[in-house]
Amino acid sequence: MSDETDDPELPRAVALAWGVAAHPTRGPKRELSIERIVDAAIELADGGGLAAVSMNAVATALGVTPMALYRYVSAKDDLVLLMQERGIGVPPEDLAGDDGWRPGLERWTRAMAGLYIEHPWLLDIPIAGVGVTPNNLAWLDEALALMEGMPLDPGGKLSVVLALMAQGRFEGSVRRGWAQAGSGDDATLLARLVTAEELPHVHAALVAGVFGDDDPDDPFAFGRARVLDGVEAVLDGRAAVTPPVAAPDPLDEAAARDPQVKEAVKARREAEKAVREARKREREQLKNARARAARR
Repeated sequence: MSDETDDPELPRAVALAWGVAAHPTRGPKRELSIERIVDAAIELADGGGLAAVSMNAVATALGVTPMALYRYVSAKDDLVLLMQERGIGVPPEDLAGDDGWRPGLERWTRAMAGLYIEHPWLLDIPIAGVGVTPNNLAWLDEALALMEGMPLDPGGKLSVVLALMAQGRFEGSVRRGWAQAGSGDDATLLARLVTAEELPHVHAALVAGVFGDDDPDDPFAFGRARVLDGVEAVLDGRAAVTPPVAAPDPLDEAAARDPQVKEAVKARREAEKAVREARKREREQLKNARARAARR
């Protein structure tokens, strides 16, 4: 009988995301990997949405049988979790700056919206509490770091993060709708239906060009700014909070000087840098692909 104090077993997809799950070592197609499976699934989702992803479709794309995939991911839900983790990636390294919490959170929210623009299928994954995978928690940690010293308790800071996440998801959802409708469709259709006599205010907005793609302003900047205005109003008059500094643990300090720990930290930083560079190249390729598609 196992000890009741033992930690509960992690769900396989979460364990895979954290890199603590065992990988298959025997059987056919040993060249298959979690990374290849997730990459193939994301390619399908980028091309046809989340509905295009099934175990059969991924297996076909990889040239294997569906049963071969189940040796790596036990269900489609596990695969979707890993796709979401890969899709959001790590936060950009340039979010923090010397210009204060507000510009930092503005950059954070715009970067979050950018994820949904790059991978619209992320919007179709239901939100089921706080994400417990590394990249999800890295985004949360970055937002909390930007609010360090703000006179808010931890619950208040988390509420700010949730409000900004809602803004990012809303922008991504609307922009996806615009992209699916096609450039200029709204303005063209409204021009046929709206008259100054029946709908004078909508007509005035139409004439001003706010429904077309030629509006140079960011239509979502107002909403982001008002959320941050609200946060600033709450903070007004409160004293800044100096976060408590815990006494250093001698064992932790000794462990940090261990050569193997130093090497692991260095390897992690290099891997994070490589991921950021890969995401940058991915964004450039997506931008070029969209431009080619638009020309066609």
